[in-house]
Amino acid sequence: MSKVSYYTPEGLKKLRDELRQLKDIERPKASQAIAEARDKGDLSENAEYDAAKEAQGLLEMKISKLEETLSGARVIDESQMDTSKVLVLSKVKIKNQTNGMEVTYTLVADGEADLASGKISVNSPIGKGLLGKSVGEVAEVQVPNGVMKFDILEISR
Repeated sequence: MSKVSYYTPEGLKKLRDELRQLKDIERPKASQAIAEARDKGDLSENAEYDAAKEAQGLLEMKISKLEETLSGARVIDESQMDTSKVLVLSKVKIKNQTNGMEVTYTLVADGEADLASGKISVNSPIGKGLLGKSVGEVAEVQVPNGVMKFDILEISR
């Protein structure tokens, strides 16, 4: 049974494009590399053939994992989102109680996480700590060097 994960329309398109790239371009390349290595003679002592077969196995594993992810992927209708508490795809403005720094994050699925653009995974320590919280609450996040506390300042979509 696949695990359900939620994506933006752009994130889901990116996953589908990656799968298409792997199946339509990378898979034929891997088959071609195996065929070329096979043509070079004795397979029992052909390191190039072994490497090509291993690369194909890794590619097939990646395709399988991506297909499994896509089978459980759902698009969230952002217009139906509840902004009274932090959910997947919520945009959350938080304030670190220790240093007073304010940051805004959007909580996304693992595959869409990109810290540089302010998108953090709902499965990250901070993401897990923020889920279900409301404006005015304090999120306590367990990190390797202790507990960080964040004030929830604003939730939007």
